[in-house]
Amino acid sequence: MTHRLLTLAPALSSQPWTLAPGSRLLALVLSALLLNACAIGPDYQRPDTTTPVAFKEAAGWRQANPSDALARGAWWELYGDAQLNDLVQTLNRSNQTVAQSEAQFRQAQALVRSARGAFFPSADLSVGKTRSSQGTGSSNSSLTSSSSGIRDTLNAQVGVSWEADVWGKLRRGLEANEASAQASLADLAAMRLSQQSELVQNYLQLRVIDQQKRLLQNTVVAYERSLKMSENQYRAGISGKDAVAQAQTQLRNTQANLIDLIWQRAQFENAIAVLTGQPPAGFTLAETQAVPALPQIPVSLPSQLLERRPDIASAERSIIAANANIGVAKAAYYPDFSLSLSGGYSSSTYEDWISVPNRFWSVGPKIALPLFDGGQRSAEVDRNEALYDQTVAKYRQTVLDGFREVENYLVQLKVLEDEAVVQQQALESARESLRLTSNQYKAGLIAYLDVVVVQATALSAERTVLNLQQSRLIASVNLITALGGGWDGNTDLSANEKAAQ
Repeated sequence: MTHRLLTLAPALSSQPWTLAPGSRLLALVLSALLLNACAIGPDYQRPDTTTPVAFKEAAGWRQANPSDALARGAWWELYGDAQLNDLVQTLNRSNQTVAQSEAQFRQAQALVRSARGAFFPSADLSVGKTRSSQGTGSSNSSLTSSSSGIRDTLNAQVGVSWEADVWGKLRRGLEANEASAQASLADLAAMRLSQQSELVQNYLQLRVIDQQKRLLQNTVVAYERSLKMSENQYRAGISGKDAVAQAQTQLRNTQANLIDLIWQRAQFENAIAVLTGQPPAGFTLAETQAVPALPQIPVSLPSQLLERRPDIASAERSIIAANANIGVAKAAYYPDFSLSLSGGYSSSTYEDWISVPNRFWSVGPKIALPLFDGGQRSAEVDRNEALYDQTVAKYRQTVLDGFREVENYLVQLKVLEDEAVVQQQALESARESLRLTSNQYKAGLIAYLDVVVVQATALSAERTVLNLQQSRLIASVNLITALGGGWDGNTDLSANEKAAQ
């Protein structure tokens, strides 16, 4: 289907400029439209969402209050580990996934600058030479030289054009690009928060593994003493060969578990290296003697979550862009108004090319209106309205997912806290049972098998406590991430970006 374009373009030449009545009327109408122009399409309104007054699982949690001692956005400092702080700062500078998102944001910023440039006139300069030929109209070609009718033309021309944004198409386009750039900024913040969360989780798990290694190393030393004692008692005829075999089995299993921790720690160390933009071969983290303590996490109101979480901010700004694009699509129904101006010099020879007799110019407004397009404009409007509905549904789902994540991590931390209390009591009982059983074995009152059982129970209780500590630390990171990386109520994404750098 061909696209027919209705064009009304009264032009002025280098003849004396006297506007015809129709041209004057067109100029007056165009001026009135420019002075009273309004943007076509709906103005943005935030979609309604169901926001609870408080989180269901927030009972017993400390209410959030901004902390002047804690840098805005530097949530990882809550764990009080200087090495972790340095690693996160390195991630902010060198993480390649964040670098990709940052480059995408710069692309979105460039589109905004391009959209703003559409409001200004465009100018171009062209200089060229053309050779053309026109027939003489005679059928007797033998009487005409081969060069007859050939003409060289030299042109130097400056052209200026400007489109009047009468219906707000350009303004809606700029609005869409600005919203997309803000969504890209929010995506950058979300990606940085995700990478920071992954690094902190890896680091905390690595430190728990260090603690497990020390536990197993101490256990191996204790089991080696038990094996030696069993061998001495066997040689003295106090115990049988089975006690030695049981002691050896227990020792070897524990040594195997210790070896298994080596590759687990290496995996976390390599992951941290990549997150900080470094090759694993040149990156090491020395073991430390302590695991970072679980921080006290305040909980903010659910309504603040909508403004702080970068994924929710990105989803909402995508709605703004989709809403503006509806206006761009609807503006296609209305005529385009533009003004063009051109002038220059044209001559058939280089001699006196740039001279007054060879100059030319033209100026005039133009109106262009598509008369028939086979329903393309209507389809484009429908497509953008459907896209708007899609982004609204995505925004609402993102909000629901945000509430769900916070509720899940709140209850997880509460349950893990209760479980840790009970498990600590079980560990103390296991330690006391091991002490009593070991004394009974040394006195020859019980067999070594009884000691092995109690030792295995005590070791399992020790490792369970460490695993619970790891789970609580990871859940705390997940909760902070679900809260948007903080709770100070700061909704300025650009400020958050600066704080994270």
